[in-house]
Amino acid sequence: MGSLVVVGFPKAEEAELVRRELVDIQREQLIALDDAVVVEHDAAGQVHLRQSINLTAAGAIGGGFWGTLVGLLFLNPLLGAAVGAGVGAASGSLSDIGINDDFMRELGETLPSGSAALCLLVREVTPDRVIERLRAHAPHAKLLRTNLSHTDEDRLRELLEQARLQAEALRLG
Repeated sequence: MGSLVVVGFPKAEEAELVRRELVDIQREQLIALDDAVVVEHDAAGQVHLRQSINLTAAGAIGGGFWGTLVGLLFLNPLLGAAVGAGVGAASGSLSDIGINDDFMRELGETLPSGSAALCLLVREVTPDRVIERLRAHAPHAKLLRTNLSHTDEDRLRELLEQARLQAEALRLG
């Protein structure tokens, strides 16, 4: 089971930048993410979810492959690919894997206008190494919600505070 961590940012662009950096960090195996979604509460009051995985596109690609394969069996690969892609896209758009969309929309409503949150479903992490890599964003980040134990949550808050102080010292120094 993964741990849910929600970090708030004053601007959606910074949350998106952190998400992209986390993908790079994941390649180094310092973190394993099951989901990473930027939740934006825009100036007009609308909540937008920027999913890390486009389930509709992924479903269409997978469905197209299987449709082609089935189509080859029945001597009509083009029709099989088209039907498979359509069915795959439909099933992908109806799937909700990872963090619950309703939870994220509800969370987005509580954010100040113009701000954003990064919702992470973390399977494994080396917290001190990851926060060290994201130090530049620490002055703007605020831990909003988590399902970590009290001890782990306190440790994460300590690490964020240390990173914030280090980033400010580097900026001033």
